[in-house]
Amino acid sequence: MGEKLVQLLREQNKTISTMESCTGGGFANEITNHEGASEVLRFSAVTYSNEFKIKMGVPAEVIDKYTVYSMETAKEMSRHIAQFTKSNYGIGITGKLNRADKANKGGSDHTVFVSIYNQDVDTFTCFSLEAAPVSRMENKVYIIHAILEELVALIGEEDDKEN
Repeated sequence: MGEKLVQLLREQNKTISTMESCTGGGFANEITNHEGASEVLRFSAVTYSNEFKIKMGVPAEVIDKYTVYSMETAKEMSRHIAQFTKSNYGIGITGKLNRADKANKGGSDHTVFVSIYNQDVDTFTCFSLEAAPVSRMENKVYIIHAILEELVALIGEEDDKEN
């Protein structure tokens, strides 16, 4: 799926950037595993702390109102990373993988929030995933694969509309 994503982005002359939390850069890593990644991946930030989400543009008010583990925060992550890097697509990923966070008590300990922002048309595609009772690494692989599937389908649909 990563190879297909890179291929689609290259064919459409589009770029992508990511702001990841619980996936720890795994989504960007999957992109860089494939030939041509340097043509499409502009930037990737791993923002585990609220401080660096805010420094990358996520409004503190959003985190305060909805918590760092929310779709609202994922949307701000995706929008701000796309704007910061002037990418066509921004990916925001935040959530918990079966672990309580003492610093941020809100939200489920098993939910991951994903936002794909298309800067060209100012739209969001958002979804959440539930972490399975498996290892952290297995959950990251599951989440990354689910995002790749959604993004490949989304970009493929947009390509069909343009042709």
